[in-house]
Order: sequence, then C-alpha cells, then structure tokens
Amino acid sequence: MTNLFLERFDADQSRPPVGQALRDAALRVLAPAVVLFGAIVGIGFLIMGALGGLPAENRFSTGVQSWRTPAWDAVTLVWSRLGNTEIIIGVCVVAVAVVWWRTRQWWYAVTPAIAIAVQASVFVAASAIVGRSRPPVAHLDPAPPTSSYPSGHVGAATALYLTFAMMAQRIERDWLRRLVTAACLLVPFLVAYARLYRGMHHLVDILVGAANGVVCAFLAWRWLRRGGRRAQTAASLARAKE
Repeated sequence: MTNLFLERFDADQSRPPVGQALRDAALRVLAPAVVLFGAIVGIGFLIMGALGGLPAENRFSTGVQSWRTPAWDAVTLVWSRLGNTEIIIGVCVVAVAVVWWRTRQWWYAVTPAIAIAVQASVFVAASAIVGRSRPPVAHLDPAPPTSSYPSGHVGAATALYLTFAMMAQRIERDWLRRLVTAACLLVPFLVAYARLYRGMHHLVDILVGAANGVVCAFLAWRWLRRGGRRAQTAASLARAKE
C-alpha cells in the first residue's frame, strides 16, 4: 500500500525555483500559521476569561505531585530536557545537514527546520499574549520567561519528531523504518509527561502545545507544491512494481 502524502517528496524530486519556493512557503505555511495562531490565542482567552482559568486543572496538577519519587524525578529530568530549545535546535541542525548531504535536496532537508520555526513563532507570540500562570505547585525545572500556555517544550518536540517520523518512511528496511518511526513518535509523549509531572504546565497547556506541534509538522511537510496527483500515483505504482 502506498501513501501519497508521505511519499510526496519521493514522487517529485525536482528542484523548485526559488521564487516558487518562497511563494509556496508564504501561502502554504505562513498564511495557515496565522490562522493557527488566532485559534490558539482564542482558546487561551476562553480559558482565562469565560472558563475562569480552569481551576480544576490546579487541583489536577496538585494531585500529580503525589506521583513524584526520586527515581521518576531523575528520569523525567532527562525527558523534559529533550524539549529544551538548545536540544531541539541542535538536533534539527544536525538532521538538516545530514539529510541535505545525503539527498542533495535542500527543499526536503529543511522541512524539520520549517516545522520548529513556525511552531516557535506561534508559541512565543501566543504565550506572550495569553500570559497564563504556571500551576501552583513546586516546579522541578527552571521556569522560562514565557507563560504556561501553550507548552513550548511539547510543541517543539512534537513538531520536530513528527517530521522526523514522516521522513523516516524513506528507510528501506522494514524493521529499521518501524523502529525509527516508533522512537520518533514516542519522544513527544515522554516530553509531555515530564512537563506535566514536573509541574511546568497545566494539562490543557500540554494538549494545545501538542496540537500546535502537529499542525506545524504537517504544514512544514506540505510547504512545497509537488507534482500533481497523477504524477504521484504513477511514481508510486512504478515503485510498487520494482
């Protein structure tokens, strides 16, 4: 079975003109990102306004403290750091460089960079506007200057590693492709649990952060127009016959 969405960069590997690439980025990434930003800010205003800050979430965050043990404190410290800005950027830069070197396709290699850049832009702006306080519990990580809503750690990890999972579909060996895909999809869940456990975010902050990451990963994956559906279908059928 083929998947035209996941195989879109394989079906059409032609180098895009710079002008087309810029237009596509504006129309297929930036414009939808503005809508995404508006939706996230709107949800944030709803939480802080009509929903009164969701006080039940404070009780939930307080209850999560009962899960804490020294062992889990140490484990979740590692998981939480997977979403740190410097780690996300470092991993992304290395991945982009390696993929660019191996494929010679810059337009494909930059996909994860687009994903995290758009996610970060939406997150930073929305966080500054909504300004939600962090849960009233002991924080096990240093609190960054951004507010609690939405979770930037979870959004960044989701955007980056979901993009990696889609890129991993090029791996030819079935067992390796499945292993890499599973590992990439697992990382955002580990970061999300760690941020909740360590008292850095409310549950809704994490869910909206994850949604931001998912949408940005898919926008990045579709940032560039590729060949029409007929060309993609023909390429997929040709590979199926090999």
